[in-house]
Amino acid sequence: MRMSDKIESFILELLKQEKDDWLRIQRNELAEIFGCVPSQINYVLQTRFSPERGYIVDSQRGGGGCVRIRRVQPSGGITAIYIKKLNESEAGDCLRMLVKRGSITDDQAKIIAAATSNEALINAQNRDVVRADIIKCCLKELLGN
Repeated sequence: MRMSDKIESFILELLKQEKDDWLRIQRNELAEIFGCVPSQINYVLQTRFSPERGYIVDSQRGGGGCVRIRRVQPSGGITAIYIKKLNESEAGDCLRMLVKRGSITDDQAKIIAAATSNEALINAQNRDVVRADIIKCCLKELLGN
Protein backbone atom coordinates (compact mmCIF):
# COMPACT_ATOMS: atom_id res chain seq x y z
CA MET A 1 0.00 0.00 0.00
CA ARG A 2 1.38 3.41 -0.98
CA MET A 3 2.03 6.09 1.64
CA SER A 4 -0.76 8.29 0.22
CA ASP A 5 -3.23 5.42 0.53
CA LYS A 6 -2.19 4.79 4.14
CA ILE A 7 -2.61 8.45 5.07
CA GLU A 8 -6.00 8.61 3.34
CA SER A 9 -7.21 5.47 5.14
CA PHE A 10 -6.05 6.83 8.48
CA ILE A 11 -7.87 10.15 7.95
CA LEU A 12 -11.03 8.37 6.76
CA GLU A 13 -11.00 6.28 9.93
CA LEU A 14 -10.62 9.42 12.05
CA LEU A 15 -13.55 11.00 10.19
CA LYS A 16 -15.73 7.97 10.98
CA GLN A 17 -14.93 8.30 14.67
CA GLU A 18 -15.41 12.09 14.82
CA LYS A 19 -18.53 13.28 16.65
CA ASP A 20 -18.27 16.97 15.66
CA ASP A 21 -18.87 18.37 12.19
CA TRP A 22 -15.16 19.02 11.69
CA LEU A 23 -12.20 16.72 12.19
CA ARG A 24 -9.20 18.67 13.48
CA ILE A 25 -5.75 17.28 12.85
CA GLN A 26 -2.20 18.61 12.96
CA ARG A 27 -0.23 18.27 9.73
CA ASN A 28 3.06 17.85 11.61
CA GLU A 29 1.64 15.17 13.91
CA LEU A 30 0.38 13.14 10.94
CA ALA A 31 3.72 13.54 9.20
CA GLU A 32 5.44 12.26 12.34
CA ILE A 33 3.08 9.27 12.63
CA PHE A 34 3.77 8.25 9.03
CA GLY A 35 7.44 9.25 8.94
CA CYS A 36 6.95 11.61 6.03
CA VAL A 37 7.20 15.32 5.32
CA PRO A 38 4.19 17.62 5.89
CA SER A 39 3.99 18.28 2.15
CA GLN A 40 2.98 14.60 1.71
CA ILE A 41 0.04 15.26 4.04
CA ASN A 42 -0.82 18.35 1.98
CA TYR A 43 -0.76 16.26 -1.20
CA VAL A 44 -3.20 13.74 0.28
CA LEU A 45 -5.51 16.49 1.53
CA GLN A 46 -5.52 18.22 -1.85
CA THR A 47 -6.04 15.12 -3.97
CA ARG A 48 -8.11 12.81 -1.76
CA PHE A 49 -10.18 15.27 0.30
CA SER A 50 -11.26 17.77 -2.35
CA PRO A 51 -14.74 19.25 -2.89
CA GLU A 52 -15.14 17.00 -5.94
CA ARG A 53 -14.87 14.05 -3.60
CA GLY A 54 -17.24 15.51 -1.04
CA TYR A 55 -14.95 17.24 1.46
CA ILE A 56 -14.09 20.73 2.60
CA VAL A 57 -10.60 21.22 3.98
CA ASP A 58 -9.84 24.33 6.00
CA SER A 59 -6.09 24.60 6.35
CA GLN A 60 -4.38 26.99 8.75
CA ARG A 61 -0.68 27.76 8.64
CA GLY A 62 1.53 28.04 11.68
CA GLY A 63 1.36 26.27 15.00
CA GLY A 64 1.96 22.86 13.45
CA GLY A 65 -0.49 23.42 10.62
CA CYS A 66 -3.95 22.74 12.00
CA VAL A 67 -6.26 21.26 9.39
CA ARG A 68 -10.01 20.89 9.65
CA ILE A 69 -11.81 18.39 7.40
CA ARG A 70 -15.54 18.09 6.93
CA ARG A 71 -17.60 15.72 4.83
CA VAL A 72 -19.93 17.86 2.71
CA GLN A 73 -23.54 16.76 2.51
CA PRO A 74 -25.52 19.71 1.16
CA SER A 75 -29.21 19.22 0.41
CA GLY A 76 -29.60 17.35 -2.84
CA GLY A 77 -25.96 16.32 -2.75
CA ILE A 78 -24.66 19.20 -4.86
CA THR A 79 -21.04 19.32 -3.79
CA ALA A 80 -20.12 20.80 -7.16
CA ILE A 81 -21.82 24.07 -6.26
CA TYR A 82 -18.61 25.13 -4.50
CA ILE A 83 -16.43 24.42 -7.51
CA LYS A 84 -15.22 27.14 -9.87
CA LYS A 85 -13.41 24.94 -12.37
CA LEU A 86 -12.94 21.23 -13.06
CA ASN A 87 -10.65 19.34 -15.36
CA GLU A 88 -12.04 16.21 -17.01
CA SER A 89 -10.66 13.88 -14.33
CA GLU A 90 -12.02 15.99 -11.45
CA ALA A 91 -15.42 16.15 -13.14
CA GLY A 92 -15.44 12.36 -13.34
CA ASP A 93 -14.61 12.11 -9.62
CA CYS A 94 -17.45 14.49 -8.80
CA LEU A 95 -19.97 12.59 -10.93
CA ARG A 96 -18.91 9.20 -9.53
CA MET A 97 -19.32 10.56 -5.99
CA LEU A 98 -22.84 11.78 -6.81
CA VAL A 99 -23.77 8.40 -8.30
CA LYS A 100 -22.34 6.62 -5.25
CA ARG A 101 -24.46 8.81 -2.97
CA GLY A 102 -27.54 8.11 -5.07
CA SER A 103 -27.99 11.77 -6.03
CA ILE A 104 -27.91 11.00 -9.76
CA THR A 105 -28.11 7.82 -11.83
CA ASP A 106 -25.22 6.23 -13.66
CA ASP A 107 -26.87 7.08 -17.00
CA GLN A 108 -27.27 10.73 -15.99
CA ALA A 109 -23.60 10.85 -14.99
CA LYS A 110 -22.55 9.34 -18.33
CA ILE A 111 -24.54 11.94 -20.27
CA ILE A 112 -23.11 14.81 -18.22
CA ALA A 113 -19.59 13.37 -18.59
CA ALA A 114 -20.00 13.15 -22.36
CA ALA A 115 -21.33 16.71 -22.59
CA THR A 116 -18.41 18.02 -20.54
CA SER A 117 -15.62 15.90 -22.00
CA ASN A 118 -12.50 17.48 -23.46
CA GLU A 119 -13.73 16.30 -26.86
CA ALA A 120 -17.07 18.11 -26.47
CA LEU A 121 -15.38 21.27 -25.17
CA ILE A 122 -12.51 21.26 -27.67
CA ASN A 123 -13.34 24.77 -28.91
CA ALA A 124 -14.23 26.27 -25.55
CA GLN A 125 -12.02 28.89 -23.99
CA ASN A 126 -11.50 28.29 -20.27
CA ARG A 127 -12.64 24.70 -20.75
CA ASP A 128 -12.38 23.83 -17.04
CA VAL A 129 -14.55 26.79 -16.01
CA VAL A 130 -17.14 26.01 -18.70
CA ARG A 131 -17.15 22.34 -17.62
CA ALA A 132 -17.85 23.27 -13.98
CA ASP A 133 -20.62 25.67 -15.00
CA ILE A 134 -22.31 23.03 -17.19
CA ILE A 135 -22.14 20.42 -14.43
CA LYS A 136 -23.58 22.84 -11.87
CA CYS A 137 -26.48 23.74 -14.20
CA CYS A 138 -27.20 20.06 -14.96
CA LEU A 139 -27.18 19.15 -11.27
CA LYS A 140 -29.42 22.05 -10.35
CA GLU A 141 -31.94 20.92 -12.98
CA LEU A 142 -31.72 17.22 -12.05
CA LEU A 143 -31.90 17.81 -8.33
CA GLY A 144 -34.37 20.66 -8.39
CA ASN A 145 -32.08 23.16 -6.63
